[in-house]
Amino acid sequence: MMPTYLDRILDTHRARAADDQRSLGSLVEAAQEMPPARGFRAALVDASTLDGIAVIAEVKRRSPSKGALAVNLDPAVLGAAYAAGGAACLSALTDVEFFGGSAADLAAARAASGRPVLRKDFTVSANDVCDARLMGADCVLLIAAALDDTELEAFHSLARTVGLDALVEVHDEAELARAIAVGADLVGVNQRDLITFQVDQQRAVRMAPRMPSGVVRVAESGIRGPADARVLAAAGYHALLVGESLVKAADPAAAVADLRAAGR
Repeated sequence: MMPTYLDRILDTHRARAADDQRSLGSLVEAAQEMPPARGFRAALVDASTLDGIAVIAEVKRRSPSKGALAVNLDPAVLGAAYAAGGAACLSALTDVEFFGGSAADLAAARAASGRPVLRKDFTVSANDVCDARLMGADCVLLIAAALDDTELEAFHSLARTVGLDALVEVHDEAELARAIAVGADLVGVNQRDLITFQVDQQRAVRMAPRMPSGVVRVAESGIRGPADARVLAAAGYHALLVGESLVKAADPAAAVADLRAAGR
């Protein structure tokens, strides 16, 4: 079989992690000495209580499936626009090779927006979790499809140890069960298949009834505008993570505001 997008990305990240000789103990110590994180999950709860739906607006330059989206974006300008539109939180791609992102993008967007920020990347090691905290992220992404049970539990626990929220991303009922088993209270349903990178617009709607109470529910990928936001809000999602449609919008602030309005 030909390698999938996910195979290639994970192989690259795991090879890099295998070469990382830094001491985990030292990284944990340094991460715990960072200033307190902004509450990512708490910001989503507050915004969804106020508006009916919260928006996590993404800083994203390109993707393996779509190619260039906004390669010359200014993360500070975009972050400020997202905040002006009422985004509760931001998400920043930090993968360099496949998405053209960087830790600098995350730092600039966070500083300009004043919002909590998710490090959107393929977390494959404990050092990756610490790096998220050290680069200034407030939340780390744990993709269930990319991690075995031991890794998922260990990284979720470590995130809490170093003061991070953890967004556990799932694609089906089996992955959701694994997320709940490790105590995840912030769960994202990705409508994009990470094997084919195709979007199933109904995946999040189908998964919504499976999400336990007490879990902050996030719909991810393939959210094209207010019509999709209304459907997902009605299905019971607290937040939307939106990238492509926002980075390509002529007025990102207005595009965020339109998504928020659709959830009311």
